[in-house]
Amino acid sequence: MAETVTLSGKTSPGLLESLDPLLREWLPRQRWFAGKGRPVTGFTLVEATELLPAGGKLGLYHLLVRAHQPLTLGAETHPGDCYQLLIGVREALPPRLAPALIGHVEDGPLAGRTVYEALYDGRAAEVLLEAMRSGARIGGLRFERESGREIRSGLVPRVVTAEQSNSSVIYGDTFILKLLRRVLPGVNPDLELPLALAREGCPRVPAPTAWVRADLGGEPYVLGVLQPFLQGASDGWELALRQLAKGEDFGSEARELGRATAEVHTALARALPTVTLGHQQMRLLADGMIERLDAAAQAVPALRPYAPALNTAFTALADLAAEGRTWTAQRIHGDLHLGQCLRSPGGEWWLIDFEGEPSKPLAERRMPQPTERDVAGMLRSFDYAAHSAERPDEGWAEACRAAFCTGYAEVSGQDPRTDPVLLRAYETDKAIYEVLYEARHRPEWLSVPMAAIEHYATSDLY
Repeated sequence: MAETVTLSGKTSPGLLESLDPLLREWLPRQRWFAGKGRPVTGFTLVEATELLPAGGKLGLYHLLVRAHQPLTLGAETHPGDCYQLLIGVREALPPRLAPALIGHVEDGPLAGRTVYEALYDGRAAEVLLEAMRSGARIGGLRFERESGREIRSGLVPRVVTAEQSNSSVIYGDTFILKLLRRVLPGVNPDLELPLALAREGCPRVPAPTAWVRADLGGEPYVLGVLQPFLQGASDGWELALRQLAKGEDFGSEARELGRATAEVHTALARALPTVTLGHQQMRLLADGMIERLDAAAQAVPALRPYAPALNTAFTALADLAAEGRTWTAQRIHGDLHLGQCLRSPGGEWWLIDFEGEPSKPLAERRMPQPTERDVAGMLRSFDYAAHSAERPDEGWAEACRAAFCTGYAEVSGQDPRTDPVLLRAYETDKAIYEVLYEARHRPEWLSVPMAAIEHYATSDLY
C-alpha cells in the first residue's frame, strides 16, 4: 500500500475548511445522516487519514468529522454526531462515478479537484480490503482480522445501493463490509455480539472475519465489520411480502425463524452474563415506555385518543413487578425484525445487524434486556408486513406470530406467549415508535402502525 500520513486539524488546517461548504450540502442528503431537519452549521475534524496521496490520479481520505447542529430549530448550535466519511479525490469524475459526486473544491489543499463518495470507486474499496487482509495500522486506524480467517486478494468490490442506515460493500461473492456512518466511542454490539456468538459456535450469525477500529482519546471506535457474504440469501422482509402477495403460507418460515432466534438467544445467554430484573428495574422500564408514549402523543395528534388505553399496557407491567414478579435479562439483538434476517436457498435462517437501535446510546444498547423485546419486534414485523401489503391480511399475520412463538418455544423451552403482560408492553412500545417514525419520515405509511395502535387499545391480551 502507499505510504500514509495521519493529518489533524493543526497539521492540515485547510483540509476540512475547503470541504466544509460541500459537506454542508451533501451530508444532510445521505440516508444515514441522523440529524435531518436541522441545518449543519459547521464541522470539527476528529481525525483525517490519507490512505492514498491526494496528489496522484486518485486520492483517498478517511475522515471522522463532527457535524455542528442546533439541538432544535432556532436553538444554539452544538457539536453533534461524529460521522465516518471516505472521500475520493480526482481531477474529474468518470461517468460511472457521477452518482457519487460531492462537489468541486474551490480553495485549500484540494483546490481545483473533484471530491466524491469513494465507496462507489472500486479502487478505493480495494484499499480497505487490502488493509484488513494485511492487518494494517494506518495513522489512527487499526485494521484487524480474526485469527485463522483468510481474506483473498483480488475480490471485485461493488457498493450496495439500497437505502441503509450505514453503508455496505460486497467483495466478489465472498465478503460484505459494513461501514458504520454515525460512530460512537465504546464497544459496539455489531462487532461484540457476532464475535461472542461465533466463539460459542452459533451458526445463525455470520462470523466476523475482520474489522476496522480507531482509538481516539483513549476511547475505542468500531468503524466497520467484514463478514461472509451469504450468497443467494433472501431478505426476510422481501420474502414475506412476496409470499403474502401470492397468498402463500409463511407459517413454516416463521416457525424456523423462531427456532433460529431462540438459538441465538440461548447462545448469547451462555456467552455473556445474565441478570435478574426486579421491581425497581421494571418500574424504570415501564416509566420509560410511558414517557415515550407521552412524547409521541404530543408529536402525532392521531395517537392522542388512544393514549389512555395504551398506557394500561405499561401500568400493568409495573403493577406485576410491584407484586414481586422478576424477569431474567440478557444480551439480545435489540432491533429484530424481518429485515434483519436472511434465509439461505436451503431454508436456513441467519440474524444480522446487531447494532441495535442506532438512535440509542451504546451503553443502553449493551444493557441486558428480556428476550421478549426481540420477540415483540418480530411479531410487530409480521403485523407490519400484513398491513403494508396491497390487501392487508390479519389472519396471515396471526398465523405467523403463532408459528414464530411455537418455533421459539421448541428450542428455548419457554413460549413467549406465557408472559403476555411483558410481551404486550414491548409490542405496544414498538408500535408507538413506528407511529412516530412514520409521521416524521413516511407519513403515507402512518396508517400501518395506527392499525396496530387501534388494535392494542381495544383488545385483550393474548
